[in-house]
Amino acid sequence: MREDAENLDIRDVTANWVNAEVLHRQIAERIKALADLSHTPLFFGRLDYLHAPGSDLAEGAEGERFYIGRRHVHDADGDPMVIDWRAPVSQPFYRASKKDPMDVGLRRRFGYTGGDLTAYEDEHLSDPAETAATSKLLQQEIERPRVGPMRDIVATIQPEQDEIVRSGLSGSVCVQGGPGTGKTAVGLHRVAYLLYAHRERLARTGTLVIGPNKSFLHYIEQVLPALGELEVRQATVDDLVAHVEVRGSDDAAAAVIKGDARMAQVLRRAVRSHVSVPTEPVMVVRGSRRWRVPAYELEEIVRELLDRDIRYGAAHQALPQRIAHAVLVQMERSGEAPDDRVQDAVARNAAVKAAVKAIWPQVDPAKLVLRLLTDAEFLAAHAEGLLDEGEQKEILWAKPVRSVKSAKWSAADAVLIDEATDLVQRTHSLGHVVLDEAQDLSPMQYRAVGRRCTTGSATVLGDLAQGTTPWATRSWEEALGHLGKGDAVVEELTAGFRVPTDVITYASRLLPHIAPGLAPVASVRENPGFFEVRARTADADVLGAVAELLDQEGSVGLIAADARIPVLAEALTAAGRTYLGPGEETTAETRLTLVPASLAKGLEYDYVVLDEPRAVVDGEPDERTGLRRLYVALTRAVSGLIVTHAAPLPAELA
Repeated sequence: MREDAENLDIRDVTANWVNAEVLHRQIAERIKALADLSHTPLFFGRLDYLHAPGSDLAEGAEGERFYIGRRHVHDADGDPMVIDWRAPVSQPFYRASKKDPMDVGLRRRFGYTGGDLTAYEDEHLSDPAETAATSKLLQQEIERPRVGPMRDIVATIQPEQDEIVRSGLSGSVCVQGGPGTGKTAVGLHRVAYLLYAHRERLARTGTLVIGPNKSFLHYIEQVLPALGELEVRQATVDDLVAHVEVRGSDDAAAAVIKGDARMAQVLRRAVRSHVSVPTEPVMVVRGSRRWRVPAYELEEIVRELLDRDIRYGAAHQALPQRIAHAVLVQMERSGEAPDDRVQDAVARNAAVKAAVKAIWPQVDPAKLVLRLLTDAEFLAAHAEGLLDEGEQKEILWAKPVRSVKSAKWSAADAVLIDEATDLVQRTHSLGHVVLDEAQDLSPMQYRAVGRRCTTGSATVLGDLAQGTTPWATRSWEEALGHLGKGDAVVEELTAGFRVPTDVITYASRLLPHIAPGLAPVASVRENPGFFEVRARTADADVLGAVAELLDQEGSVGLIAADARIPVLAEALTAAGRTYLGPGEETTAETRLTLVPASLAKGLEYDYVVLDEPRAVVDGEPDERTGLRRLYVALTRAVSGLIVTHAAPLPAELA
């Protein structure tokens, strides 16, 4: 298939060089999408139907066999050899069971080692004599060591995951899932499925995956290309709102207030405060004639634009045309027959421009936010009844700032500027947005993401127990309201495929303190995993635990409080131990990653050494946030975890 694409001759099929360039690019993308992936087989399953799909199931109707894979593969004649996992005919591979065989006589799973076919396993779903059994190959694939970036899960998608993956484009979905339940993989595979089912529509409107940080995005960036999807953009929330350079930071109290949804109303009032009720008429001179638009008529025009509640910038552009229309009405009454060109000329008249500038001046969003944060009177006027005096003082800057460029904007300030920008000019909406680790977003950040999918849908992924910001989400209903997707369906994944039983049981001791009422994850792994808590006396004990785990197959993560990272980095270097930073791709030569606890979210390693849990908790502004950060750090291991500590463990782990 790739060679066919490479050998295409388009010399006689394009009308001009522009068409030729476009076609060349499309062919190049096709070749890129068909690239071979090392250790990735073309197919992983087989379905033998009792009857041909779509037939009337009549007596004697012949069955049909399909091989299921990551990509559609056809032979030289164009006949399918492997069916894409997203096709409707592939769905029973994931959902058929002994209780509901879905007309499948045989489901076969194939096992691979290093790209070579090494095993297969059959289930005769329609045979009453065969009892249901757990798939050994499926279990081995789930528990396979992880070296390198996150990979696809198309061979191991579970029925409850498949339902979310294949849900329609028109509706938004929120997935609450504890550590290791596969929510990130489900979200990415949902994008792949939607691009398969609605390719033309999403090619026009676009798709976006939003992650918590660059390390996380680097970790997941190969999943969609491995499935042949190359057009999905990935970004952080900070990337979306990068109207100004972020060089400053807020303390927790100020950040919470700036992230509060009330700030949207403060900004709305501040933007609309620039509109003035006209008190003077507009006199338009054309040739020897003068046309006068009285103040009361101008006021009616302004009131109508305000009542329509359109974007401030759109109203600014509409006002001169409305004034010009009022002049044209007078011209027609006097017997003239003006056309659209005359209206455009009147709208550009100096008197009309001057009136628009006075009545509805242009607003610079960054300057507006700067004034709110530096002018106490301006903030008080527009925050009245929304923010109390203490809250206003908390977000006011202590020192005056000369200009937008010299201001030390924080990440929360950038979100405010994005809100103000949308009030002036509508933000472009995409067809579908995936928002991962959503529990850490503030209401204003949810609004920023929601603006990117006002006419599209969203997949929201997160875990309330892993919220590690002072403004972390308290309930999905509230969060979805800020996102503008209050009608989204909330699904919960409780089966843990990644974290071993002993590890998740230990970490779940924190749940009553960080997320009361949230169901703990139940690990479905047969391997209980390796788990140990060790008291240490020196950093050498930590390095010893790391060396012990590096003797095993797979990746190793050394996770510690941010303040401990420089000390451990120096110790590793002195010991001659090479290591990577979070998000960097592990290799067979370098399998150790040194991870600050603040960047551990969303990452996973075969084995983890977690150093000094008390320091992880103490590194956060409050106890609850610290315990949530610890919960995240404890649940990054796929096969084994060693906890080392010199200080006493947090009482909540007792």
